[in-house]
Amino acid sequence: MIVVTGGAGMIGSAFVWHCNQQGVTDILIVDQLRDSNKWKNLVSLRYHDYMDKHVFLAHVQAGSLPYTVSAVIHMGACSATTETDGDYLMDNNYAYTKTLAAWCVAGNRRFIYASSAATYGNGDQGFVDDESLLHTLRPINRYGYSKHLFDLHARDKGWLNQIVGLKFFNVFGPNEYHKAGMRSVICKSVPEIQATGKLNLFKSHRPDYADGEQCRDFVYVKDCVAVMYQLMNRPDIAGVFNLGTGAARPWNAVASAMYAALNKPNGVTYMDMPEALQAQYQYYTQADMTKLKSKLSFETVSVEVAVKEYVQDYLLSERYLGQ
Repeated sequence: MIVVTGGAGMIGSAFVWHCNQQGVTDILIVDQLRDSNKWKNLVSLRYHDYMDKHVFLAHVQAGSLPYTVSAVIHMGACSATTETDGDYLMDNNYAYTKTLAAWCVAGNRRFIYASSAATYGNGDQGFVDDESLLHTLRPINRYGYSKHLFDLHARDKGWLNQIVGLKFFNVFGPNEYHKAGMRSVICKSVPEIQATGKLNLFKSHRPDYADGEQCRDFVYVKDCVAVMYQLMNRPDIAGVFNLGTGAARPWNAVASAMYAALNKPNGVTYMDMPEALQAQYQYYTQADMTKLKSKLSFETVSVEVAVKEYVQDYLLSERYLGQ
């Protein structure tokens, strides 16, 4: 059985969808739904069982899980870069992951976990996924630090010879409706563009970047989960890897792709960035994909192709993967 933690979230549910496309349904989804609408991500998926994340952890710690598990795809975490409760992040993102990783390593189970490009901080140290350089990274928010701390722990325990950590860059795509303020700009802005024709992007507060020319490595969630599926079935591959496209694109290019997908004239305007965000804002991210592409053969689609599909096939009708 495959366990997917955070299985009702965007990347987790997209991974289950991809498994279903390959005929795989022997899946245990682990999550915590509460009052979130992410339950809707599960409706069209096929899986064996669902378990609350605290119940699952208790079974793991007691050795009482009623299933034989071959792999754990650990996407469960607080992914809000603006989260200010450090204790919550350390418990949810760091301690929980330590327990699952130790269990998988001891039981020779495949373990793939979500790290983050946020571990690179402001990018001054570059975006190279070299494990010998992990100690040089300086995250600039609590979320990035909680992810970075586990990367360091896994390295120091020697686990990176057996497990895989994925430093996700700017992932967007279907099944992110539930993420409120952490939804991609694409997801949040389509209704606004339809209603008003306008899209507000942040002004630049650095002289070396024009407004809207701040760059990100935007990667489509379908491309991410296709890579994850390959990695799950390649136990010979281990370590920390970037997962992006390897091409930084400005926000203005994303906006242009959105307007093109909606067949509307470009109406971008620029607004001041909140002062609280300015100190932790990344102006440039670009995944160095050399390491992963030396291990796997895969392709990622361009922002233009991905945005067009996402907008036209999903956002305009609020479709979920599998529908």
